[in-house]
Amino acid sequence: MKDKKVKLTLRQMEIFLNVVKEGHLTNVAKGMGLSQSAISMAIKELEKILGNPLFDRINKKLILNEMGRAFEKEISPIIKKINDIEYEFKNTVNKGMVRVGASTTIVDYLMPPIICSYMTNYPDVKVALKEGNTKTIVNLIKEGNLDVGFIEGIVNDADIIKEIVGVDELIVVTTDQVLSEECFIDTLQDKKWVLREEGSGTREVFLDYVKDKVEHINIFLELGHTESIKSLLLNHQCLTCISKISVKNEIENKKLIHIPLKNFECKRNFYMIYHKDKYRSELFEKFVYFTKSMMSNMLNENG
Repeated sequence: MKDKKVKLTLRQMEIFLNVVKEGHLTNVAKGMGLSQSAISMAIKELEKILGNPLFDRINKKLILNEMGRAFEKEISPIIKKINDIEYEFKNTVNKGMVRVGASTTIVDYLMPPIICSYMTNYPDVKVALKEGNTKTIVNLIKEGNLDVGFIEGIVNDADIIKEIVGVDELIVVTTDQVLSEECFIDTLQDKKWVLREEGSGTREVFLDYVKDKVEHINIFLELGHTESIKSLLLNHQCLTCISKISVKNEIENKKLIHIPLKNFECKRNFYMIYHKDKYRSELFEKFVYFTKSMMSNMLNENG
């Protein structure tokens, strides 16, 4: 019979989730600064309150059973939201820390002046900036390691809220003077192309756009950073498809050639993303409003 007088505690649920994650009581005990017996007792008490075992004891290991998997699914978002609220309420509106992630193009060419301007206006707010490709930033948001992200790739995930914050144009560039004449993209498919690595928003948008226009793209080399690609292009006659804002100066200085392609208009959205269970504090909202406004202005000026 269930004991209706005893209620679940946050501590018990945290211990349960840590046991699920680690799989060993010893690791959980060490990580939480508790004894192994205390962890074991907490799990037994939890199962007693619920009136059902949550683990199968197989070969001295704790294996989640059907009830345990259902319980984990229900409490995981609750614990995440509580942790978010605790974190956010330690910050005031104009004092605290915002954890921001941005994919490569955005972090290189848009975020530095935005963050500099924001921290000048709000000197008691610290902005921690993490760089990564779109896939990396999405994963960090899902794991709760970032408050907000700004990405250039496509994301379709039920846990992620996304909002368009601007439009970027992708163009094909090279140093090969022969390619300065107007042409179609399929005439370039066998040239040496240098693209970003898999998981990059720039790469995904470009390849998706040209999939019906070319038979293939001869990917000669893959690099993890836009600046590395630009450096390579300046010394070798290769091609790349890249954000217009990232090569604005090189084109103006005639170091790179913007190939005039017929019927080629490859544009993509820049997105702001955050977790659907994210607690949106006033500090969070203020930072997001500031960043979206300034980013939109910068993109319009470049456009």
